Amino acid sequence: MPYSKQITLSDKKHGLPFSKGLLAQSFTATGLPPSKAHEIAQAIQDDLRDRDELSISMQRLRELAKESLGRMVGENYARRYAKLYRLSKLDKPLIIMIGGTTGVGKSTIATEVAHRLGITRVVSTDSIREVMRGIFTKDLMPAIYESAFNAWRGLRVPVPHGANPVIVGFREQTAVVATGVQALIDRSVLEGESLLLEGIHLVPGYIESRQFKNARVVQIVISVEDEDAHRSHFYIREVQTDGTRPFERYRANFGNIRLLGDYIEDLCREHGIPVLVSHQLDLTVADVIEHVIDEVVEGEE
Repeated sequence: MPYSKQITLSDKKHGLPFSKGLLAQSFTATGLPPSKAHEIAQAIQDDLRDRDELSISMQRLRELAKESLGRMVGENYARRYAKLYRLSKLDKPLIIMIGGTTGVGKSTIATEVAHRLGITRVVSTDSIREVMRGIFTKDLMPAIYESAFNAWRGLRVPVPHGANPVIVGFREQTAVVATGVQALIDRSVLEGESLLLEGIHLVPGYIESRQFKNARVVQIVISVEDEDAHRSHFYIREVQTDGTRPFERYRANFGNIRLLGDYIEDLCREHGIPVLVSHQLDLTVADVIEHVIDEVVEGEE
């Protein structure tokens, strides 16, 4: 195809060039693999050049994209593409909170969801806890100096009779970290920027989404039902981090980790927060995005 057949966007300032790569990227958000997304974007570009339609409005391009998706991969992708466009045009920032116990894949899922939705701010609650360690000494706030599943070691008060110390310690640490979570969300809302938070401390009931009137807030918890599959995540993590997050440490505390997972999921049922069971990364990411669309876009209809 001759290079002289440059396609421009007519409703963009100074006639910005059409980008096949950006169009393909918008298609991957629907769950399409990159190869198929690029194939469809290439077909649209070729069709426009063949018809000498070298100046095109964004609305016309979106119509072509939706039609091409429906014809080449199915109406489900076409509908999801249209909804994702509406999601990108929200009048308020989007705040997504992905919780779940240690080792269920929150970080990996969050990174992929943020990429597909074009969210550039991604923060883990472990990072918030680390910042708090630089502000509060261990004597002043010992709970934040332990992992979530061992926060009970930092308790300075007796555990109530009949209570589980693992849960009590986790609740104390979560309450502290929640103040940092709230501050981050407040800042993003003030700046009108979308934010994706992930971490074990995003527990239903500790942060009330209703209080953020100027944002669209979606909370989800990830679960891995099969214990063997969950345990294997820690071995993979050890390999991926060159041993900086050793498998043995998590294996030794696996009972506490599962206990916290059950506790968080119980709170989900109490507060009406969805629990998405993770089986395979791409499918879980698609489930998360589908839920966000249902909560935000369809909730406005």
